[in-house]
Amino acid sequence: MTDSRYLKRTIIKEEIDSKHLGEKRSLRIYLPPGYNEVISYPVVYCQDGEEFFNFGRIATTANQLILDEDIDPFIIVGVEVDTSVRTAEYSPEGERYEAYTACFTEEIIPFVERNYPVRRTAQERILAGDSLGGSVSLHIAMKNRTLFSKIISLSGAYYEPSLKLIAAEHDLSNLSLYMIIGLQEDKFTNSFGTCNFVELNREAKKLLEERGAKVKYLEKDGQHLWGFWQKELPEALTYFL
Repeated sequence: MTDSRYLKRTIIKEEIDSKHLGEKRSLRIYLPPGYNEVISYPVVYCQDGEEFFNFGRIATTANQLILDEDIDPFIIVGVEVDTSVRTAEYSPEGERYEAYTACFTEEIIPFVERNYPVRRTAQERILAGDSLGGSVSLHIAMKNRTLFSKIISLSGAYYEPSLKLIAAEHDLSNLSLYMIIGLQEDKFTNSFGTCNFVELNREAKKLLEERGAKVKYLEKDGQHLWGFWQKELPEALTYFL
């Protein structure tokens, strides 16, 4: 996507002072072509916001979808994270998990809605994340049914704590997920050890569907890398928008 129309992006950097986290948190806000403050827009909230913009090229993708594919304009909010505390914030067992999820719903969402014309229904807010960002997006949606109903999960890290949280739910019929996993993610090694992300995602899908969630689930050739997820973002965004 080298067309100059796609590269002319409006991205605003914001910073909030989080009482829950006891620190500042940076946001990146993408505004669509033809942005007008008197119009309201659907909004996509991304975990790992910096990576979604830099490696996922989500702003460029959004321009292309809006300008060429007749997708209605939308706003993107990238929530940045310090990688040294990412697991602590995104994992259900992390020591910063409760503070981060509270910051997300009680501070970030209200800040965005005070300052930008985003729509304020669960059907018009989309949560997106890769790996642990995908699983924490689901957990935030499960805890806040009136706020969120749509999740984009790119190779979600559905470790045992996440699967237990899903299994503990009885009715997830309000949720709709777009899940994709790379077939070469069957032996992915990280700080948790060597994990079969394919099997973890299959189990998460099964649990979700048993509880009534609507799941669009795809397995494709790909690794646990942005090179894979970047190519899948257009389809994922189009699915909900």
